[in-house]
Amino acid sequence: MDYRDAGVDVEAGRAFVDQIRNLVHSTFRKEVLGGLGGFGGCFQLPTGYKEPVLVSGTDGVGTKLKIAQILNRHDTVGIDLVGMCVNDVLTSGAEPLFFLDYVATGKLDKEQLTQVVAGIATGCKLAGSALLGGETAEMPGFYQVGEYDLAGFCVGIVEKSRMLDGSQVQVGDVAIGLASAGVHSNGLSLVRKIVSDGGFAWTDTPELLNGASIGETCLTPTRIYVKSVLAALQSGLEIHGMAHITGGGLPENLPRCLSKSQSIKMIPDSWTIPPVFHWLAGAGSVGAEAMYNTFNMGIGFVLLVPPQQVEQVITHFQSQDIPAHVIGEVIEGTGELVGLL
Repeated sequence: MDYRDAGVDVEAGRAFVDQIRNLVHSTFRKEVLGGLGGFGGCFQLPTGYKEPVLVSGTDGVGTKLKIAQILNRHDTVGIDLVGMCVNDVLTSGAEPLFFLDYVATGKLDKEQLTQVVAGIATGCKLAGSALLGGETAEMPGFYQVGEYDLAGFCVGIVEKSRMLDGSQVQVGDVAIGLASAGVHSNGLSLVRKIVSDGGFAWTDTPELLNGASIGETCLTPTRIYVKSVLAALQSGLEIHGMAHITGGGLPENLPRCLSKSQSIKMIPDSWTIPPVFHWLAGAGSVGAEAMYNTFNMGIGFVLLVPPQQVEQVITHFQSQDIPAHVIGEVIEGTGELVGLL
């Protein structure tokens, strides 16, 4: 008896690493030291920082992976994995430096997981982050054949004097919402229940989705805001706070970038809610409060800026093909969103 008899193919694992080597190398920055295959990834800190602060984040893709596995489409969830991590790190004003991934599966399928890693590499390029290393775990009996799970880990850097921590936000600052690409990677358990209980198929094309299938719409990857936001900061635009709108939607995430004595007065109907959310609300009889507490509702990232910067900030993001809208204003309060519903 050997390891292969137990369901773990070490040789297949080595072949998989060889297969993804070029994908990983395509993401490298000049600060990467060494190559793929060591016990640890090595990264030299960029020069030019007086008081560099490292900012770390970790996340996964959640049950969106179930949809990818049902539809046998694995090229987008890696982008989600990166996006969920780098967008979090970005809220401190940090530039993502490098990314690590963890992939666990019941039986290693090289073609399937190469698609996953290709998506991770694409996400890293979109974020300007090096894919520094990772781990692939073959775990027979723990996951079924064809199943896999993902986790991601990101480290970024920011000058201490420029780090955003809520203290810069002022009453009167304006909240600018940046459009999401759709559902992103949160609320998919509710999406799956709506589809299952409603007797829908992932290949169904409801009229509200304009010819796209439910599965295709839900697998649209998380938008990565890193390069556009960093370009805004580097151009001298003044940003006092940022929030990544993930699980819990606007009500849970937007207050996280405020000081304790502040709230945000929302402007109702100030942005267009994507059709997928209207379909989900109707198909699942989901009330407005539950929708906003579960999904991003079309706003994936929020910036808090002084009033005199609003027009310039909106123009900047529109030039980056990211729709931007004034969605609220910072007021005195205790951390709630006023007037969202």
